[in-house]
Amino acid sequence: MNDIEETIALITKASGRRSAYHFTRASNLRGIAHFDSIWSSQHLLPESTGERRTSREEVSYEGTPITVNSHLRIPEAMMEAGCSVEEFRNFIDKHIFFWPTKRDCLKMLTTYMRREPDEAFAVLEFEASELLLAHKESVRLSKYDSGSSPRFPKSCNYRKSPAMFVSLADFGRRTDHAVPVKPSEIKEILIEEQARSITRLLRSVYAPTQEHVPLAWLPNYQPLDRLLPINETEA
Repeated sequence: MNDIEETIALITKASGRRSAYHFTRASNLRGIAHFDSIWSSQHLLPESTGERRTSREEVSYEGTPITVNSHLRIPEAMMEAGCSVEEFRNFIDKHIFFWPTKRDCLKMLTTYMRREPDEAFAVLEFEASELLLAHKESVRLSKYDSGSSPRFPKSCNYRKSPAMFVSLADFGRRTDHAVPVKPSEIKEILIEEQARSITRLLRSVYAPTQEHVPLAWLPNYQPLDRLLPINETEA
């Protein structure tokens, strides 16, 4: 076992961190299955250079419809000196986001469900260690929710910039406060540009109904309600 493999084994050792979760719109599932890939928003919208998307955007990628989410607002007060909001957004738009715990993914899912109650959403659950190993050169780890802002940004004890992400090779070697230094501190997993060959890594597809799920993924289907907290399913 080499250093990267040892790092991945450490990151995914805890029972609650053996999966990686990706949140998306149910309408995107067929496109993701068709390409057997998840693309970054910048790959799908190459003309984007960090300006904020204030609403979701419909894209036709090689004839396949895909919806790209809007950006959450990030105030200038959250930025590290020398890094603008646009520069930071341009950086994170080059990546696909995964959550290392069900709890972290549910925060995103339930936020969007409250914001867009008429929209159908889905969650893809992957085998975390295999996902990390397959993309080991392009993985970045974050200690914080990078794409949004805390309620009181001026009193926050960190600032946003590309320096808040650490590679697998540097995990545990970089010890500055901006990055995670132990598995329990990892809040986000990012993969640059493309998460590829994902069907073989797929554990479960959580969606409102089977009708949302591509035929090849039906054996992995789970009702979305099974993932949600009881109070959300009863709301």
